[in-house]
Amino acid sequence: MSDIDVSQIQQLDDDSKKEVANFIQQQTSKAKIQNSVTNFTDMCFKKCINDVKGGNLDNEEQACMSNCLNRFLDANIKIVEMLQSLQK
Repeated sequence: MSDIDVSQIQQLDDDSKKEVANFIQQQTSKAKIQNSVTNFTDMCFKKCINDVKGGNLDNEEQACMSNCLNRFLDANIKIVEMLQSLQK
């Protein structure tokens, strides 16, 4: 993948510029979401996992991870819903 040449983007018509801007915004949003998921997974892991030597999670660790990650997903869904309602 090569670097973006700004002069080529400037030569595009207005509709194409909007399309490129929307694509970049979508990719940026995806990267932010992925970063949040990674950070939250790390936080939940540190909170819930006591011993990694066994290679398996015990029932308490599984429940903790599930609850922790579900709260994260619930919060993100609410945030997305709020943002969508503000755009209307």
